[in-house]
Amino acid sequence: MEREYRFWFFSLLIIGSVLIFTTSCEEEKPLTLPELYTTPLTNITSTSFISGGRVTSDGMAIVSARGVCWGTDLNPTINNNITTDGEGTGSFTSSITGLESGTNYYVRAYATNSLGTAYGNAIIFITPLTDIDGNVYNTVVIGNQVWMTENLRTTKYCDNTKIPYVTDNTDWSTLSSPAYCWYKNDESNNKNIYGAFYNWFTVNTGKLCPDGWHVPSEAEWTTFTDWLGGESDTGGKLKEIGTNHWNNPNMGATNDFGFNALPGGYRSGLNTGSFRAIGYIGWWWASTESDSIWARNRTMAYDVSEIAKGKGLKKNGYSVRCVKN
Repeated sequence: MEREYRFWFFSLLIIGSVLIFTTSCEEEKPLTLPELYTTPLTNITSTSFISGGRVTSDGMAIVSARGVCWGTDLNPTINNNITTDGEGTGSFTSSITGLESGTNYYVRAYATNSLGTAYGNAIIFITPLTDIDGNVYNTVVIGNQVWMTENLRTTKYCDNTKIPYVTDNTDWSTLSSPAYCWYKNDESNNKNIYGAFYNWFTVNTGKLCPDGWHVPSEAEWTTFTDWLGGESDTGGKLKEIGTNHWNNPNMGATNDFGFNALPGGYRSGLNTGSFRAIGYIGWWWASTESDSIWARNRTMAYDVSEIAKGKGLKKNGYSVRCVKN
């Protein structure tokens, strides 16, 4: 009887020690910040997007607030713009509105417990750019500049006044004032692909691009090509790949940065006022004047991989890419 008693006594003693040790370990487990990640963005428009996150650990303390924070500076915090999307662990969705079009934003999820606030991975994106006509353009960061990845196709200045639309060849060739047109006056087939042609007088108004954007100067074009490694191979890095729009051989085209340069051709400012070279060459204006007759431009062609700097008659109709201020 005494031996059985001792057995149960020591068994209970061991079990009690184990329980005390286990409880002690649990009590000593430290609190940590929550763990979470930011979910990919969806439904991006010029002024809004859908984001969210997933809290995978509460850090041994209740998550009292969660959501996303965003702003134009790297690594936004809860001191910037935020949403509040419930409590606890698990997934959540955030709806963000009131953004500016064509603007670079950073967004990341956050979660707060009694120890503090933790953040998920930061996601960088640029809201699509919308012009005064409601046309929407994708944009891309290249070097320290932000560029449109499509040719401009607005029919109005940024102050909502109309740009004169000129279709007659003779009228076009005799102009010394602003005007625009579509290649061969065919808006339905050429507007969305190649954008509009503008003479340099239109560029020189300073009102052609959306607010906060402008036609690049000669110096800005040079900064652009220098960052890309110089003019000799830059055209290839910028041209759309393939021969859907470029004629063979579309030399060196890799479109490394999503610039999507296309061979929209041009409209002559000579007495013919004719349309030429679609599929072969693309011309883009610079805002810089050469003299009373000429202004600076850039060209890319189907049979070379360079981007060439030059000048064109101010009466010519060229494509326009806008760059952010």
